[in-house]
Amino acid sequence: MRLLELITDLDGIKTSNNMLAAATEIRGLTSDSREVRAGYLFAAFPGTKQDGRLFIEEAIKKGAAAILAPEGTTVNSKTVVVLEDKNPRRSFAKMAAAYFGKQMDVIVAVTGTNGKSSTVNFCRQMWQSMEHAAACLGTIGITAPGINRAGSLTTPDPVTLHAEIAELEASGVTHLAIEASSQGLDQYRLDGVRITAAGFTNLTRDHLDYHSTMENYLEAKLRLFREVVIDSGVAVINSDTPYSDAIRAVCKERDLRVIDYGKKAKDIRLAKQRPLSDGQFIELIVFGERYELELPLVGDFQASNALCALGLVLAEDPDNRLLHMQGVYALERLQSVRGRLELAAKHPNGAPIYVDYAHTPDGLETMLKALKPHTPKNLHVIFGCGGDRDKGKRPMMGEIATRIADKVIVTDDNPRTEDAATIRREIMQGIIASGGKAAPKATEIAGRRDAIRTAIRHLGPDDVLVIAGKGHEQGQIVGKEILPFDDVSEARNAVLEISK
Repeated sequence: MRLLELITDLDGIKTSNNMLAAATEIRGLTSDSREVRAGYLFAAFPGTKQDGRLFIEEAIKKGAAAILAPEGTTVNSKTVVVLEDKNPRRSFAKMAAAYFGKQMDVIVAVTGTNGKSSTVNFCRQMWQSMEHAAACLGTIGITAPGINRAGSLTTPDPVTLHAEIAELEASGVTHLAIEASSQGLDQYRLDGVRITAAGFTNLTRDHLDYHSTMENYLEAKLRLFREVVIDSGVAVINSDTPYSDAIRAVCKERDLRVIDYGKKAKDIRLAKQRPLSDGQFIELIVFGERYELELPLVGDFQASNALCALGLVLAEDPDNRLLHMQGVYALERLQSVRGRLELAAKHPNGAPIYVDYAHTPDGLETMLKALKPHTPKNLHVIFGCGGDRDKGKRPMMGEIATRIADKVIVTDDNPRTEDAATIRREIMQGIIASGGKAAPKATEIAGRRDAIRTAIRHLGPDDVLVIAGKGHEQGQIVGKEILPFDDVSEARNAVLEISK
């Protein structure tokens, strides 16, 4: 693609040589100087760890044909086209969209602290049950017909994201659900994606090491509705969160249609809910019509994620009553998502063992409260906190675990470059500070594998165990090394050991 074609629809870009831009063929795009090849456009902008402008000379030596950089950047070369922009991140994302071309007619995005992975996967499952070729993309990776590929980032960089969208579209996928992380939105990675509907699950403390304040965190989420979703798009909002009014205000400014869901909603209202042994009975009022069904998912928050997915599915044609019915009954066929209250194993005495990704104070509290009604006797939890991350949440999570669960084991969860014992001690301080009967409930066990085996050995027949924090992750980060580790496999192996 010619460089001039790539930037035709972008306002505010200044080119060092228009004639050269018209003649220059772009063979690829990247913001990583290590990936530059002959004919590539190299995007050089400040990052969270490195400033890409420091690598411009290296990129030119590797054959870069064009450099995209912030205004005022000096490039000592007459052989490349220099593109200057006030917001090079946004322009880079839109260039990636233009470079890779076609997108599906239906692309929905989900943002929120918790529930994104489950919600996008539920969208995919519901669409597939309605005979659409559907896919989801996010933290867990890509799942589509004939494709099941692990991932590492909630929202990939623009080039990777648009390459994956183009690959899925070429394979016949017509409906796509993607996760929209706060960092991805703040860094304009989703700009250029034609998002037809956007969902909001919740907002609680997380990523403050990046955003610094909850206000900044919220503003990053609001970008999805304020700037990214298309003008004729639909917003699907959780009416039960205190931030729903802020989302509604942005949608009103843009005249976006809103579909709300939750116990306080008018569009998709959860009227009744009753826990079952391996799911829940729910009664829904969907645009005035009443439905009763069994949802094969455990916990209030999973019901909430399922209703967000229902809203996003109905957003394609919100006034179609046949679609309402198809969507509601598709809920009955949902399956839990990898590492999201996933039933990993059962103790020989019948006690269920779940694995969940909850790694924030709100995520842990929501998950434990959701499991309580399904626990006849003792609720056990294993959890830890990551190193080199928000330290303020450690005592908070200790207090939450001992307030709600009956048995608590504090262990390691990606200590990274911090001392694991120090992290555990900071969690235990929250437990001790909570006073009362909390401290006797809690045990500190170094080593996640030992913690899992200890907890499973002590499970009673009417107990429930949840291993929280890592979910789908396949490694434990110790120092700068990733050691193979999978909570689900560890739980199953522990059960096999006591079954012999």
